Amino acid sequence: MAATLMTPGVYIEEKNAFPGSAVAVETALPVFIGYTEKAERNGKSLLHKPTKISSFAEYVEMFGGAFHPRFTVTDAPQGTKEETFSLNGAEKLVKINDNNTLYFYNTIRLFYSNGGSGAYILSVGTYSGKDNLEIKLDDFTGADVNVFDVLEKEYEPTLVVVPDLIAKPDLAYPFYQLVLQHCNKTQSRFGIFDVAQGGSNAMEDINNFRENIGTNFLNYGAAYYPWLKTSIVQSTELDFTNLDASVDLGTLLPEDAAKQVVENMKKLSADELAASRTNVHQSLKASSSTYVHILEEIRSRLNLLPPSAAMAGLYTLTDSSRGVWKAPANVSVNMVNAPAINISHEQQQKMNVDVIAGKSVNVIRPFPGIGTLVWGARTLDGNSQDWRYINVRRTLIMIEQSLKLATRAYVFEPNDAGTWVTITSMMNNFLYNLWKQGALAGAAPEQAYDVQLGLGTTMTPNDILDGVMRITVKVAIVRPAEFIVITFQQQQQQS
Repeated sequence: MAATLMTPGVYIEEKNAFPGSAVAVETALPVFIGYTEKAERNGKSLLHKPTKISSFAEYVEMFGGAFHPRFTVTDAPQGTKEETFSLNGAEKLVKINDNNTLYFYNTIRLFYSNGGSGAYILSVGTYSGKDNLEIKLDDFTGADVNVFDVLEKEYEPTLVVVPDLIAKPDLAYPFYQLVLQHCNKTQSRFGIFDVAQGGSNAMEDINNFRENIGTNFLNYGAAYYPWLKTSIVQSTELDFTNLDASVDLGTLLPEDAAKQVVENMKKLSADELAASRTNVHQSLKASSSTYVHILEEIRSRLNLLPPSAAMAGLYTLTDSSRGVWKAPANVSVNMVNAPAINISHEQQQKMNVDVIAGKSVNVIRPFPGIGTLVWGARTLDGNSQDWRYINVRRTLIMIEQSLKLATRAYVFEPNDAGTWVTITSMMNNFLYNLWKQGALAGAAPEQAYDVQLGLGTTMTPNDILDGVMRITVKVAIVRPAEFIVITFQQQQQQS
């Protein structure tokens, strides 16, 4: 209205009748940290700059394609634990070259195959034009650039996924501890971790993970095991260039027609070979079943991927279809043929429940006639009654951050009854809607949540003099039925 009433007339004054509203924040927006082929947009570098994408096409446009790994074919050592194949009566082993193991691109594809939507990409290095790339912790937490310092300036990401580092568990596990510390500091993020696979048995892998993950802030992360045999990498993506230069195809391939193709190939210059790469590959495929078999072995190695990115996609899918309060478990994993290790019911007992430190590891298991399912919903703080379940931790993160943002509008407002009533109404409305959607447990709203704010209730006169407004919010978050027990008992015939 007018500042002073001096001129005769009619004046209009509008007042807000309703309190401000709180809006639920994004719950499944992962940030993927790792190595990419390139990192640029419109000629400007995106290295160490969190960049939001909404589709796989956007990823390819800004960050490029897959690393081109090279493999050798060697005689299988006696007693090797790796999968071998028979060639000319001898057991052979396909082995990837050193510093050629990068999972980032294929795990992004796995993420989008499992319901992924928006995501942030934080590239810590590029491999364009390189034959190998050494994974170094300095690329993630070096003196020049620390990914956590960068991420603290970004508000949106809610999940942290680091697919590349698990290739070197001695680097990955200390970094996971830093991820948990970062999530606790921001109070708005949750880490999804992989367990390195390669011990003599599954429990050795689990124990090694538990011994190296630390004991701090475990409720801000969850781990998954085993790795997944996927179908992400297609046979059309591989050819003879995936074999190391030391591999002599003329000696390796037994077919005469294939040997002739190899001889002709050796007569070509590097430029001529690059120009006729497709024709040479097709000729080798047509003339040698052994060549096809070797490429299939390579494809099998490349399709063995850590599960964290798939889980990030399933978190997104579950959140969008059911809500963040639904445990991301008992859901099938897409583009997966089978888990790398078939974990039995009995084996999972010690993985799901860690009586010593509570470091639960969620298992991905195959079920006949159903498919590959995520069969666990616990955080790493599995012995905590407060933070045992992933959906409880993530739901409370969502509530906390949503109310934090909504309450920010009342900073510097009068700390009096009028403001208290407005804030209490806003929070009650937000929690009431969550209760109606099934996020909070209770037959009535008053059983599901409680908001308290006021002098003599949550604040003292000194708090008001100090400019402090204290609000107490209690919520009863729904918890999953992890164990369903059905009791059967016979009774006597009644008639």
